[in-house]
Amino acid sequence: MTDSLPVGEEWVPAALSEPVRFPYDGSEVAPAPVGDEALARRAAEHAAGLRRRIAKMPTRVRRQVLAGVAAALEEVAGGMEDLLVLETGKPRADCRTEVVRAIATWEAAAGEVFHVHGETVPLDGLPSGDGMTGYWTRRPVGVVVGVAGFNYPMMLASHKIAPALAAGCPVIVKPAPATPLATLWLVRLVREQLVAAGAPAGAVQLVTGDAAVGEALTTHPEVAAVSFTGSAGIGHRIARQAAPRKVVLELGSNAALVVAADADLDAAADAVVRGGLYASGQACISVQRVIAVEKVAGELERRIAERLPHIVVGDPREEETRVSALIDEAATERVCSWIKRARAAGARVVHGGTRSGRCITPTLLTGVPDGEPAWDEEIFGPVICLRAVPDLEAAYATVNASRYGLHAAVFTRDLGSAFDAVEELEAGGVVINEVPGYRCDIAPYGGVKDSGTGREGPRFAIEEMTVTRMAVFRR
Repeated sequence: MTDSLPVGEEWVPAALSEPVRFPYDGSEVAPAPVGDEALARRAAEHAAGLRRRIAKMPTRVRRQVLAGVAAALEEVAGGMEDLLVLETGKPRADCRTEVVRAIATWEAAAGEVFHVHGETVPLDGLPSGDGMTGYWTRRPVGVVVGVAGFNYPMMLASHKIAPALAAGCPVIVKPAPATPLATLWLVRLVREQLVAAGAPAGAVQLVTGDAAVGEALTTHPEVAAVSFTGSAGIGHRIARQAAPRKVVLELGSNAALVVAADADLDAAADAVVRGGLYASGQACISVQRVIAVEKVAGELERRIAERLPHIVVGDPREEETRVSALIDEAATERVCSWIKRARAAGARVVHGGTRSGRCITPTLLTGVPDGEPAWDEEIFGPVICLRAVPDLEAAYATVNASRYGLHAAVFTRDLGSAFDAVEELEAGGVVINEVPGYRCDIAPYGGVKDSGTGREGPRFAIEEMTVTRMAVFRR
């Protein structure tokens, strides 16, 4: 499997291979096949040829495939977890969570197959509709391309492949170049389930490669929809290049956690540490900006600071590790440079800000000014920035001043403040008394502003991957 790619109905040898490296020590995990633009076009053309057949695949068959993948993942969960640790460098606890959530996503998609339907329309509500009968249905949009990020590669791919199959669409997935192995294994399981159900394996294909491969897929004339998870800059470019195709963009954020004067400060401090450091901070809804009302900001800072020295930093294979190496040295150097910039701009390093081998120690900064990337942009590392504000009104305004808007959280005991947050915060999700990184995989997930467009979660992704078709009859 490591020298070929699932393109068409078979596994096609790739011309090149590159080693996937363990971020913690740089050792080689395994060679991975590298695709090219020609292979991307071949995959798109094959998917186009299957489009009508997959669209007509019976509901029971789609459900059988989706449920079968969930069961197959259960059987290999331990091995998948081990592989994710090695290729992503995420702590084992986070990789275990990834596998569990991926299985839940496939199970949810299997259930949603039965809910892909439409409804009647009372056309005679207007004079022009007298004597007319109408209804609409949801039809598969066509070929879907899913581009996944490196941080949760197998789960992100699941959130693209499973809804596409549920909707009746052939799908081509492109994993991040640094983390293709677990997704290759997943696609192999999916194709086995397709064949077992009497469906073509080529309903799901995978092509690895660089940005040129991604562009060949997302701009191919036979592609009808693109689902992308990654940086805002790349997502915006994909949206421009892919037009007029449907595009679902999950582009990350610099998630905020607001702490009110009446908050449970221990619960808030625990949430800041847990929510800011999971996956070594490489999560689009990890806590990056903590915005606390002045009355409690100092005490909150103290409680966060006293927790950080107890965070285990090191080998992600060890069960107790909570922070490990970032995906590569370039990412590590970028995060360190942003910390240095913030410090030069007047920020105070309360804890961390240093390296331990390939790892960045958990870092708490205060006083990071606007205009610094550690506050304005997505840092994607184990760095938390704390700022004090006069009141909740100022806190909500500070949250909204960002160009991003994916998830935000508020810690408060006051129900009115909680409802105000839901009304006022410009984000795709508002979480009360829990980390902004809380995501239920059956719920709608996505952002506003530069955090993207469209929604994931099986039910909502299926809607993105279908179009309404109106039927009208004159009696």
